[in-house]
Amino acid sequence: MNFRYPSILAAVALSTGLAQAQTAPPLQGVSATEITLGSIQDLSGPIAGFGKQARLGMMLRVDEINEQGGINGRKLKLFVEDSAYDPKKAVLAAQKLVNQDKIFMMLGHIGTAQNLAAMPVQFEKNVINFFPITAAREMYEPFHRLKYSFAATYFDQMRLAVPKMVKEKNAKKVCTIYQDDDFGLEVQRGAEAGLKTLGMELAEKTSYKRGATDFSSQVSKMQASGCDLVVMGTIIRETIGTIATARKSGYNPTFLGSSAAYTDLIHKLGGAAMNGLYATMTVQNPYLDEAAQPVRFWANKYKTKFNEDPTVFSVYGYLIVDSFAVGAAKAGKNLNTDSFIKAMDSTTLPTDIFGGAPSSFSPTKRLGSDASRLSQITDGKWKVISDYAK
Repeated sequence: MNFRYPSILAAVALSTGLAQAQTAPPLQGVSATEITLGSIQDLSGPIAGFGKQARLGMMLRVDEINEQGGINGRKLKLFVEDSAYDPKKAVLAAQKLVNQDKIFMMLGHIGTAQNLAAMPVQFEKNVINFFPITAAREMYEPFHRLKYSFAATYFDQMRLAVPKMVKEKNAKKVCTIYQDDDFGLEVQRGAEAGLKTLGMELAEKTSYKRGATDFSSQVSKMQASGCDLVVMGTIIRETIGTIATARKSGYNPTFLGSSAAYTDLIHKLGGAAMNGLYATMTVQNPYLDEAAQPVRFWANKYKTKFNEDPTVFSVYGYLIVDSFAVGAAKAGKNLNTDSFIKAMDSTTLPTDIFGGAPSSFSPTKRLGSDASRLSQITDGKWKVISDYAK
């Protein structure tokens, strides 16, 4: 069952013109029968929950495509390496995938700092960095022909969401707690840009190192500053740890996270204390009892195959492979880096069943969409509460 329209078959039909081109010379990762893809995930580090889900989502779509005959007669082969969310390990993983496994393309590499560390290894061998799972601006800026990004940036998410939340909650003081790296700084800068439109500044900025587990000092600082809205540049356990610590101390501001905190692991691991958390997001979490039949069907198919519930990161992995397949099919039989870029740069990906905004690319536009919306944990489940904002 295909979930994106036009389907792969439709994309193949559009590829006729590109397929007439001269046969390209031998290319890394593409043979007469196979396309070799690579991905770097955190499978053993602080966001392993995300990485494992993204990997399974990728595997599901790869299996579907291969069962349907592949792309223009070529089956997909996917190699996944573990970075443990460490930029140094990400470089080693990229070197293995690019030089040993000889991948055609890197798909869905997770983490901002990790992508920044690995991209030079890829670009040296003309390997595209396709739809990394991070919303950092560096994933498409500065422009590079081998960069494609799909997610509204953390900066833009916060730039738009923070003023909205300040007005709706009548917030007087805004704080931020953020991870001390490129990801966290993007959230902070977006919050600052949004507050500037209201003539406000952050009342307190407090950070933590990757892998931290104790957030008592950070919470104490924000509580002492009297902040009633907290912008969170946090991921899984940091989001849970910060909110749980605050609740225990009787500190109950409005908490606002980015799409990095939009995961069902927050309420599954954090329990009732997580109710009320807001987060920006692009596609909805696929609950097994979702009202929309296509999402419910997909979620149950995933559960049957992997014996665990899917999450939004499962969806990311699935749609990343699906989007690659659309571009590769459109590129035609003579698939290579140049033909893929030409195909992708004239492609519009419509809204999918998970509610993602339409995205499009061009020779000068490598961010598919800058739209995001708000969701909130209510009664132990994420519920969409706003339309897309730009």
